[in-house]
Amino acid sequence: MRHTILVVEDDHALRDIVVRGLREEGHAPVPAPDGATALRLATGDEAIDAAVLDVGLPDADGRDVCQAMRSRGFTGPVIFLTAHHRLTDRLSGFSAGGDDYLPKPFHLAELAARLRAALRRSGARLTAITGDLLLDPARHTLTVDGTHVALTPTEFRLLAALMAADGDLVGRRELLRAAWPDGAHVSDNTLDQYLTRLRRKLRAAGSTLTVTTARGIGHRLS
Repeated sequence: MRHTILVVEDDHALRDIVVRGLREEGHAPVPAPDGATALRLATGDEAIDAAVLDVGLPDADGRDVCQAMRSRGFTGPVIFLTAHHRLTDRLSGFSAGGDDYLPKPFHLAELAARLRAALRRSGARLTAITGDLLLDPARHTLTVDGTHVALTPTEFRLLAALMAADGDLVGRRELLRAAWPDGAHVSDNTLDQYLTRLRRKLRAAGSTLTVTTARGIGHRLS
């Protein structure tokens, strides 16, 4: 399936390589050299399905750009590119709203595979109604009595896993597997941060349900 992919990289040669590679994969890449351009394109009139986002941009930290994109309603998957390989860098990327993390140098085949997986997760077809909640996979929104609240892809996957359990407890490891890519190093604190965001969005939508915790066991919607 053809997707429109935002490619944010200040290295002109690398950006061109990624753009050509994604075009050969059948996608429609949209190049951007810096954070300001990326933010304008991600929240503009053209629908962007996913973003490949360099962390080390000349005008901003890519993680800050991702947070700004999320705050303005961008819900597509974001894959970070970075020269840093530390665990703390990966964790900060996930906390900023990223969906995957690819260290440089990388193979185009791996980037393409990670994009396919991220797009598959974010666009998985799901009909989910639990209590007063309606989860819309096409728009990545949570709806309660006509009130729509946008979800990031990670929030969407977490809520989908909780709703699919129909009130039963979902273990933390199961939630991690449902919401993050295989091999991702995600701390307990990061999961807790996302669950807190979900509780906030459930309140904003006016839902009677929230995410509750059975300490040491898992979480449920109740």
